[in-house]
Amino acid sequence: MTYRTDIRVDAYINRLPAWQRKVCRDVRDLVHAQDPEVTETIKRSTQPYFVLQGNICALLAAKDHVNVFLYDGGIVPDPRGIVTAGHENKTARTVGVREGETLNLSALGAMFRQIIANNRAGGWRKLKRGDLGS
Repeated sequence: MTYRTDIRVDAYINRLPAWQRKVCRDVRDLVHAQDPEVTETIKRSTQPYFVLQGNICALLAAKDHVNVFLYDGGIVPDPRGIVTAGHENKTARTVGVREGETLNLSALGAMFRQIIANNRAGGWRKLKRGDLGS
């Protein structure tokens, strides 16, 4: 799959340990695969974000894990239970991945597709309020 990359995101990922690079690259490939219009950028000075009519997700590599922040207002179903933190957060939930763990790419891809659909429908805040184009 080919997509337009941001050299700042490349730089962020390339400086990580090998296992974190793999997780970040897998997430990057996966989110881009969900819609050809997904773009990537850097926000908050150094953090990679993936956007399409709003935030979809962001990456944050910590010492012993990688966080994938899902910007969905907690409204996207998580039937596989991959969300590891932020269950009560009003903006974003987290899928944390530690070295040696396998990320459920199928479940994460489904969540990305729903977040993108929600963004295209006006965003999770609008959907949560229920004001859908009256």
